[in-house]
Amino acid sequence: MSFQIRFQFYPMTYYMPNEYTLFLDEYKRSPNQLWIMKPVGKAQGRGIFIITNQNQLINWKNSLKGGQENLVNELYIAQKYLMNPLLIGGKKFDLRIYALVTTYNPLTVFFYRTGFARFTSQRYSNNFEDISNMQVHLTNVAIQKNSDTYDRVTGGKWDLRSLKIFLFAKYGRERVNTLFNDIQDIVMKSLFSVQKVIVNDRHCFELYGYDILIDDNLKPWLIEINANPSLTANTEKDSEMKIKMLDDMLTILDLEKIMSGNEDQVGGFDLICRGNVIKKPDNYTYGTMLGTFNNREKQLKTLSKQTASRLAQIHLQKNFNIGSSNISNNNNYSGNAIYNTAANNSNNGNNNINNGNINNNNLIPNQNNQNNNINSTTKNDNSNNNHIAINTLRAKQISYSNNLINNINNNNNQNVNNNTN
Repeated sequence: MSFQIRFQFYPMTYYMPNEYTLFLDEYKRSPNQLWIMKPVGKAQGRGIFIITNQNQLINWKNSLKGGQENLVNELYIAQKYLMNPLLIGGKKFDLRIYALVTTYNPLTVFFYRTGFARFTSQRYSNNFEDISNMQVHLTNVAIQKNSDTYDRVTGGKWDLRSLKIFLFAKYGRERVNTLFNDIQDIVMKSLFSVQKVIVNDRHCFELYGYDILIDDNLKPWLIEINANPSLTANTEKDSEMKIKMLDDMLTILDLEKIMSGNEDQVGGFDLICRGNVIKKPDNYTYGTMLGTFNNREKQLKTLSKQTASRLAQIHLQKNFNIGSSNISNNNNYSGNAIYNTAANNSNNGNNNINNGNINNNNLIPNQNNQNNNINSTTKNDNSNNNHIAINTLRAKQISYSNNLINNINNNNNQNVNNNTN
């Protein structure tokens, strides 16, 4: 594949009015090509229009505020309009996906598994009489919600996993896997392209919202990148997805400094770059986890246990000179026991965490309990009511570690008393 083809992932774009002359020359070469004009400083579809003739372009330039000397106040993007979008049910759609950049040096990127497709409420048409109908051409919810055919139950959205399954059934696994791999590749290329010009601050992060359009050849196109993506929700499902994503984002940012920093998955976020792009092994079914099942609840519980154990090891090595092998081989410090002790405290209201249904028999004694018989319990995996609320992971990790350390302290104090007697 040539260099030009590999980097041909966004429509021809001009920065207006700075490149007005270049754009006018290109427009004259392809007079039948539609172009879409988008203001730089606006959102939710405001100020967008489609150019169908040269007079529109001239009128737009003449209408700019302040005349020629003040053109900089009206910055626009002129982008070649993709006239062959992939349609589902006769309607146009685009994808909104999320990438979290924690640092640009080295470039560290997490890709969220879950996203959604935004559909128009009216069937797509390139007919001249429909060109000015933004409810045919733009997928923005702010525009679509005013349509008489807008679906308020689904919000005009389809979750990314359902879309991927549909595409599998229609186009086959190989083509769709290539499509989603190319989408992740677009994200990485866009970030590498600005890596050297972004001022890196270790105290900052960016959550980007990528808008991707798929054409009828299953080729993805980068439409725009939102540095401040809208996190408002128009359905309960949409709200739940965004709350969980923000929860996972805060876990990655690790303000409490309890993570190892080497995690390759945190909740629904998968690490796709740390200095270099991370490639999946050849035996993996998918080259990217985008659009796959989001196992965040299970993953967060596993991660919280691992973090609690690691923090306890650090505490023991620092204060009692006990090695990690002694912890892993000692049932008194088992992960299940730690988990259920924290769960018991949570159900008593100490941590305000809902852990679902827990078998609370034979829990580890807390710091005020002198009973030294420690019995591990197991979590009831049949519960379907588990819900990870915001900041739950960090609360769990702290609770697990504190309970483990308290029990270790009790055991050591008892040993000291026995030796004295």
